[in-house]
Amino acid sequence: MTDGLFDDEGTDGTATAGSAESATRPPLAVRMRPSSLDEIVGQSHLLGERAPLRRLIAGSGAASVLLYGPPGTGKTTMASLISQATGGRFEALSALSSGVKEVRAVIELARRRLAQGQQTVLFIDEVHRFSKTQQDALLDAVENRIVLLVAATTENPSFSVVAPLLSRSLVLQLRSLDDNDIKTVLARAVDDPRGLNGAVSLTDEAVDHLVAVAGGDARRALTALEASADAADDGGVIDIADVEAAIDKAAVRYDRDGDQHYDVTSAFIKSIRGSDVDAALHYLARMIAAGEDPRFIARRLMIHASEDVGMADPMALQTAVAAGQVVALVGMPEAQLALAQATIHLATAPKSGAVTSALGKAMSDISAGKAGAVPPSLRDGHYAGAKKMGNAVGYQFPHDDPDGVLAQQYPPDPLVGVDYYEPTDHGFERELGPRVGRLRSIVRGLTSRGRSRK
Repeated sequence: MTDGLFDDEGTDGTATAGSAESATRPPLAVRMRPSSLDEIVGQSHLLGERAPLRRLIAGSGAASVLLYGPPGTGKTTMASLISQATGGRFEALSALSSGVKEVRAVIELARRRLAQGQQTVLFIDEVHRFSKTQQDALLDAVENRIVLLVAATTENPSFSVVAPLLSRSLVLQLRSLDDNDIKTVLARAVDDPRGLNGAVSLTDEAVDHLVAVAGGDARRALTALEASADAADDGGVIDIADVEAAIDKAAVRYDRDGDQHYDVTSAFIKSIRGSDVDAALHYLARMIAAGEDPRFIARRLMIHASEDVGMADPMALQTAVAAGQVVALVGMPEAQLALAQATIHLATAPKSGAVTSALGKAMSDISAGKAGAVPPSLRDGHYAGAKKMGNAVGYQFPHDDPDGVLAQQYPPDPLVGVDYYEPTDHGFERELGPRVGRLRSIVRGLTSRGRSRK
């Protein structure tokens, strides 16, 4: 391996936490990076006996790989182990600092090496930050195995990696570590000579808090442990006070520009739709804490008010729109209360997808060509010669009727008698349903009118 990306020089000492020597050593997260397959924690779904990732790390596979997952789940570690297993030369590029020129230079170097029988492993971190042109520059080298590509990304490759590169690579999704995985990582770091070498111990409460702070991210857990060890002043025992002194808030598992953005947003909307007000507030708080644009949250609430609440509670849309106005007129942080109020209103409101369904059916008919001519009586009659063409002739003004509704054809001929809107029995639609039925009967001339209608 080259250029120090995975170098661990100086990591085999046993300096105690907080010592002068420890200040010159690599961070704990670097020192504790797994050096073999057996040290990897989590990702059991990718490391089964015949799983592709296990075969790659064991040196029995030869495929370019896109490693996709949240931070701190082992993407860089996997790249390191794959490069060791291949026995080839290792080159690393970061999408933050490399352009097409650097990519082509590495590929040309790899081409010369291949002519001498030596494989090159090219690791690209944050590949989602590469432009389409930069990604396209890799295609020929990957397809012809001039390089064995190992790319890491925190974003869903389906959104951030060009299709030709996706089709030439094995996409492997890493998952956030669970609580037991993080506890294993912490325990190993406390005892291992590469880590704290037993110089400190953790109370159960401290472990639990570190797990909570980590949010499934091993690197974050180790960084928090190292900071807590430096803060410990009770004979090497780290308690929850030491952890709290070292860390000011829990980790937020969210990336505004990545796949977490879509996942948390999806969970937010689905929690509201499912009427779980507490889960909805959790995801709202998660977005706010991560710095999500409050206008985006307000837009999602406004869409949801019509999409999933609809006429079951007509006030829901007004509440959502009002929250959007508060965001625009007042701003954060005060506007977060209006967003919370709208979230609670929508989550606790009766639900109906009848508005969505009605529009969908109407749009389907339009797509199928079921449009037809506007009935002559409904056409515009406000121009010279309109009446000679029959426009607006015979139109009956509903307000002239004592009940405000009368029999008259409104839809085009092909759609007479077609029902789009079907109210549910939820919320206000329970009252609206019978009324819609009565209105249809009168408008279509199917029943005589009574004047006791609401």
